[in-house]
Amino acid sequence: MPLLPYALARPFLFGLDPETAHDLTLQALSRTQGTALQWAYCAERVNDPVVLAGLHFPNRVGLAAGLDKNARCIDALGAMGFGFVEVGTVTPLAQTGNPKPRMFRLPQAQALINRLGFNNEGLEAFVANVTQSAHHRQRSAPAGQRPAMLLGLNIGKNALTPIERATDDYLLGLSGVYPFADYVTINISSPNTKNLRALQTDEALDGLLGALAQRREALAQQHGKRTPLFVKIAPDLDVEQVQAIAAALQGHGMDGVIATNTTLARDAVQGLAHATEAGGLSGAPVLQASNRVIAQLRAALGPAFPIIGVGGIMSGADAVSKIRAGADVVQIYTGLIYHGPALVRQAALQIKNSL
Repeated sequence: MPLLPYALARPFLFGLDPETAHDLTLQALSRTQGTALQWAYCAERVNDPVVLAGLHFPNRVGLAAGLDKNARCIDALGAMGFGFVEVGTVTPLAQTGNPKPRMFRLPQAQALINRLGFNNEGLEAFVANVTQSAHHRQRSAPAGQRPAMLLGLNIGKNALTPIERATDDYLLGLSGVYPFADYVTINISSPNTKNLRALQTDEALDGLLGALAQRREALAQQHGKRTPLFVKIAPDLDVEQVQAIAAALQGHGMDGVIATNTTLARDAVQGLAHATEAGGLSGAPVLQASNRVIAQLRAALGPAFPIIGVGGIMSGADAVSKIRAGADVVQIYTGLIYHGPALVRQAALQIKNSL
C-alpha cells in the first residue's frame, strides 16, 4: 500500500496552477518509477481478470489517455494497480497545443476543464519513451515474467493538418505505434482540436475507419500480430449519432469503443468559477452523460462488443455504475486528480464484488 496518503499531497498540488501541478506530478512519477520511492504511490493490483478483444485484462480499471501524453510514466502508473494504462494522445509531429492558461479546476463540482489541444512531443519521442519503459522490456520476456497490465496507445491528428487530410495523420500514428501497443485508440472526440469531432459523422467516419482497417491488415502481416483498434467517442451525441457510430464500428471491424471523452455541456456547472472557459469538461458532471452513451452503445452493439467506460468516476460506486450501464471495463483520470491512487484499488474491488 502507498506510504504517502494522497490527502497530504493534494492541498499542495491544488495550491498550484492546475497545469503546473500536472507537470510536477508527472516529473515526480517519471523520476521515482522503478526506484524505492515508488512505494509512495504503489498498490497491490486487484485480481479480477476479463478477456476483451482477445486481450487479457488483469482487472477492469484502467487509466484514461491524456494524463501521460508523452508516455513518460508508464511504469509508475502501472504500479498504482491499474489493469491497463492508456497513454497519449500522440500526434505525428510535436506541437505545443493551445495557449495557456488552458486547464481549470472546478472543485465544487469535482471537475476540470481543459483545452490543452493535444500538446505532445510527437510520435518519434513517444515511441522512444514507450520502448524505454520497463513495461516494454517485459512484454518480450517469457510468459511467466510478462507485465500484468496492458498498454494502450492513443493517436490523433496535428492541429495544422487540414481535416480533409486527417486520415493521413491517423495512418502515420497507427503505423508508428502498432508494434508496441496492446491496443491502439483512435481519438476522434477531443473538443480541443478544430473540427476533430466532425470525424464522428457518417461519411467521414466511414472513410477514416475503412483506411485504418486496411492499414491494420498490412501491419498485421508485417508484424505477425493483430493489434486491436478502439475508437474513442464524445458524450455529446444523440441516439441516432450513437447508432450510426455503432454501425460503422462493426462494419469496419473495429475491436472496441471507448465512451466517452470530455463534454462541451455546462449545465451541471453553471455559475461556478471557470464554468464558461472553453474546452472539455471532465469529472463528476460527465458521469450521467457518459453512462447514457454507454447504454445506447450496448443496445446498438449487442452483448459481446467491447466497451470501455470512462467519464466521471470519482468513487467505486461510480465505477460500478459504468459496468451496469453496459461497459466491460472502465477508465479514470479526473478522479485520480481529486482522490488519488487509492481510487484505483477502490474501484477495482467494488467492481469485482458487484459482479
